[in-house]
Amino acid sequence: MDGSNAEPVRERLNSEPTLFDRVRLRIGKAADLGSVNSLIQSAIATWELPERVKRVSKPLYHYDEIDLQFQQLLIAQADDGDIIGTAAWEPADPVDAPAGNSALLLHGIYVAPGLHRQGIGSRLLNAAEEVARSGKLDALLVKAQAGAELFFLARGYQKLPVIDPRRDYPHRYWKKISAKGSD
Repeated sequence: MDGSNAEPVRERLNSEPTLFDRVRLRIGKAADLGSVNSLIQSAIATWELPERVKRVSKPLYHYDEIDLQFQQLLIAQADDGDIIGTAAWEPADPVDAPAGNSALLLHGIYVAPGLHRQGIGSRLLNAAEEVARSGKLDALLVKAQAGAELFFLARGYQKLPVIDPRRDYPHRYWKKISAKGSD
């Protein structure tokens, strides 16, 4: 092979849309809750936890219509209509934000198993950061599953120390969103 066909192949590969490019983000609604909760169950099944812990904790991670009154639910939807990722957030309680900062609390990011490392979680996280920025909040606060540490650290988040073990969730991450005062 002399390489004469390499450039057209490279152009074609670079021009084909990736899953990242074909995913549409939209606000979730009550009609999405069944699919969202099914996705969350699938995601939890991949966590490195004892099976019993996964089984008993799954219902605790489900969203319902009451949650939608307080939290915003974002959906990552594939071009075939499947829900392949979700994230939910709400304003953080001031007690949870370090040193009197204001924050958006990200409850979680869930991506369908088999679709990790394709940018879906990053797009959902970027959307949450933009909501915090447009709301003129100081930061994004995340209470994550233990196995998500590298994901958040790689994106510039700092792990918050546990000051009060009775109150502080041990896997909290914080990122300053420098938008306050800028219009």
